[in-house]
Amino acid sequence: FVQDWDEDIISQQEATRNEMAVLTTYLTDIVGSIDKEGRSLRETRPIMCNTDYESGQNNRYLRHGSQPEGWPVIRGTPQLEPYWAAGFSFSRGHFVVTTPYDFYQPMIFQGEEMSIGIRGWTIGYDYYAFERSICFHHYAEGVNARKRNKVKHFWENSNQFSGSGVKAMFRLLGIVHMNPEISPERWDHTEEKRYGLGGVRTPELFYQIFGIDVVRKQTEHHLCKFVEGGKMHKDFTSHLRPDGMGIDYSQISYRFKDPQKPRNRKGM
Repeated sequence: FVQDWDEDIISQQEATRNEMAVLTTYLTDIVGSIDKEGRSLRETRPIMCNTDYESGQNNRYLRHGSQPEGWPVIRGTPQLEPYWAAGFSFSRGHFVVTTPYDFYQPMIFQGEEMSIGIRGWTIGYDYYAFERSICFHHYAEGVNARKRNKVKHFWENSNQFSGSGVKAMFRLLGIVHMNPEISPERWDHTEEKRYGLGGVRTPELFYQIFGIDVVRKQTEHHLCKFVEGGKMHKDFTSHLRPDGMGIDYSQISYRFKDPQKPRNRKGM
């Protein structure tokens, strides 16, 4: 963490004027990021906008890839983004109360971020990238590779819990309506109300807005073009509720389409 990180991150959260704001991202590498006085050397910051389907646990799910890092184009406030990241998350305390980690998802790592992110979004939370990075991470590469690669994971215990990850993934995807081809009878509904969806927005609306096809297991690529340049922020934050309780997505008709995908023309 940088010097005075706590005051900085609180001021950034308050600058959103959004009680439902969650500042979240994948962190920049610590190498070359902090000076001897604990001050940040970075003027860029990452933003969450890159995800796609991958296979695992006998399912197809969304996994975030590498995220772009650049100069913030929105000044005076954190910038709106579509996805929640497990790497760093800062918000009002009610976020972890209303959107807790699901205790019925053992042996799950990949896919967990979309579970938290979509559940939180349906409750009414909005995700933002920092304007200024206040924290950095020791990644298992470069000068920190040897030390970090000694850290224990959880998948070395997979043989002791064979099959539990597959069952957990069915539940994870079922709760957020991401596996419509699977009968609800095939997954565990224990305490689904506690670890389930909110009533402010639907996951289907999230998929429609951000170009996610849960039937074909495809995404509209190049979403970062809509997010990085600030268009998402400018267009969507104009619909922040007057009481500051999140963005009113019922007023948003936008549907993202890959700007680089060839479109069929009539008569061709």
